[in-house]
Formats: sequence, structure tokens, C-alpha cells
Amino acid sequence: MTSSPQPPFQAFLDEHRLPVLAYLRAAVGYSDAEDVFQETFIAALRAYERMDGRYPRAWVMTIARRKAIDHHRARARRPEPRDEVPEQPVPGPEQDAGGEEVWRAVADLSDAQRDAVALRFAADLSYREIGDTLEISEAAARRRVSDAVAKLRESIEPEDVA
Repeated sequence: MTSSPQPPFQAFLDEHRLPVLAYLRAAVGYSDAEDVFQETFIAALRAYERMDGRYPRAWVMTIARRKAIDHHRARARRPEPRDEVPEQPVPGPEQDAGGEEVWRAVADLSDAQRDAVALRFAADLSYREIGDTLEISEAAARRRVSDAVAKLRESIEPEDVA
């Protein structure tokens, strides 16, 4: 049985570039997303011939998620100066005032919930693709996104004023 050849890598990159970058901005922050994005697609290029092609976006998002985890682990090992105030991330040009508040709230979610909500809304993956990416069932992916959205609603929506 012969398998059809993969499309050129550039076509693959063009198709998945924006969702991967959106996910990484949510996962690692706007200022580090470009570096992790490059690492993601270098790794994807190296493994591209071995991709099975069933869920290409989930495949590249799995790589992006692992690169984001590596980024956070490396950052945790780096010493940070204590005499200075840490820089606040600069919002990207596509973020409006409301979007900035939402992404700050997303950053406060647990790692599992943040990944799930970023894959669903920033990367526009289906629940099946989220499950494949996070190595959980489709039902667990739905539940994780639902729980994250409920938590976001609690933290973002204004309280009723009587």
C-alpha cells in the first residue's frame, strides 16, 4: 500500500502558522511566542516525513505544546534578578482592551485548562484534535474546555450591582 506524498512543507507551514502562533501566544506569552514558534516548526520540519497526515493540525499543536512546556521548564531554571520589577508583556497589535483582560485570565488557569482553552479558541481545534494533542479522550477535552470557560466567566464577568 503506497501512501500519498505529503504536501510541500511550506504549504503545511502556511496553513497552520496563524493557529500555532495564536496558541503559543496564549501558552508562553506574546514576547516569547515567536521563538517557541520557530522551535516548533523546526521540529515539525525534521519529523514531517513521518507525519501520518490524519490530523495535521493536532500533530503540529502537539509539537507546539511540548515546545511550550520546554520553554516554561527552561525559564523556571533561569535565575531572575530580584532588584528589578519584571517587565509586563506588551499586548500584541491584534489584542484590544477586552482581549487583554481575557488572556490575562487565561494565564491564571491551570496548565491543563489553559492548554485546552488555547487549543480550542486560539488554535481553533476540534475537541477530537484537542484530545489527540493533549493525549486525553474527546470527552475529557470537552470537559476541560467547559471547566476552563466556566472559570473564566467567574473571573471576568462583572458582579451584579444591586
